[in-house]
Amino acid sequence: MQGTRFRLFPQPRFLEDFQEPETVFVSSPAGTLQPGPADERMYTIFPIGKPRPYGIAPGPADRGDVLAPPWTGDAHPPAMPDADGHFDYLEPGTEQFEAAHLFGTVRFVLDIWEDYFGRQIPWHSARHYDRLELTILPSLENAYSGYGFLEMGGDRKHGGYKPFSLNFDVIAHEVGHAIIYSEVGVPDPENATGEYFGFHESAADLVALVSSLHFNSLVDHLLDNTRGNLYRLSTITRMAELSGNKQIRIAANDVRLSKFAEGWIKEHKLSQPLTGAFFDILVDIFHECLLDYGCISPEMEDLSDKLLATPDYAPVMQELFDQAYEVQPENFKLALIDARDILGTYLADTWQKLDRNDLNFVDVARAFEQVDRSHTNGRFQKLIRGNFDLRDIGWVEVGPQLEPLQKDSHANSVRTLMPLD
Repeated sequence: MQGTRFRLFPQPRFLEDFQEPETVFVSSPAGTLQPGPADERMYTIFPIGKPRPYGIAPGPADRGDVLAPPWTGDAHPPAMPDADGHFDYLEPGTEQFEAAHLFGTVRFVLDIWEDYFGRQIPWHSARHYDRLELTILPSLENAYSGYGFLEMGGDRKHGGYKPFSLNFDVIAHEVGHAIIYSEVGVPDPENATGEYFGFHESAADLVALVSSLHFNSLVDHLLDNTRGNLYRLSTITRMAELSGNKQIRIAANDVRLSKFAEGWIKEHKLSQPLTGAFFDILVDIFHECLLDYGCISPEMEDLSDKLLATPDYAPVMQELFDQAYEVQPENFKLALIDARDILGTYLADTWQKLDRNDLNFVDVARAFEQVDRSHTNGRFQKLIRGNFDLRDIGWVEVGPQLEPLQKDSHANSVRTLMPLD
């Protein structure tokens, strides 16, 4: 049976190359989604007059003033399916398109990761909520995945208002947090390790990165711009991009864990060595897949490894990638899709092996290596271990938390707010 069509922006629409949304299918059979959109697992609502985000109200801690879903006040009219049950007829610039884009993105990302997990991923709030509320709140200058809800605000820092409900990376990142809370567990903010929170941010970024590679237009744009040289700064390395020249938590970074041997302050920065290691693993697996398809020679792959992180890499390797891509662009795309799915499957299997208590990056690395041995008898073991070693993962212990968590910390937010019962 045919799925339901939505139009989604693979990257923020204020970027010149992504001003038009791409039509995608989600797994929900056409005609099964309700107005909202809504289904048996989640529903979308664009409240009118919602005074503040979900969570504990600012003020004395003992007031216990908690706002939690469901929202029962006024709301903008819901997005309606067309006569065939699809939502791709909606035009950007309306509340209904915004709601459909939010729902469609969450469903699209869930489809991807439930395929990697091989099963349905439950919400961690399932004990108290039958469905997750997807809420749009323009007054919120952030986005949160919390207990029973996923709430989207927007960015006002760079001129005008840019709703996060239209930003695929932001939404996918929050779905990533929801997946980890379900599969690894919600930590106690008073006792969890810093590396748990760094891992959490890294995992959420990786969910967004891998999910974005399921857009044909983004993959084509990425390969056309880089000619397969993924270390070139490109679309894939823009996590939650807020403007054309500002990037947050860049995946293609060179941060090592030794930077935090004396301690850490922000979990977003602490996540960078782990995210960087996985990005490098993705690129190396991509190179192995290019070898499988006969797109590059073993000598070219060896040269790439030798020149990496040297001034000669860009001029030498770019010319070689340009020549190879020109010959077999279709196989370059197949190789990237294969590498994407290998990483996604490995991550899903890895996360299911982790324990939230005393979690550190070494646990993640060892579990990932174990997954590779299980799937391929260790085909990628050398490159996996090499990339973790390059980030000092397994060689350096993270120091203590140096400052209290700030208000912009997601580790100390509505994300970790749980009911007492």
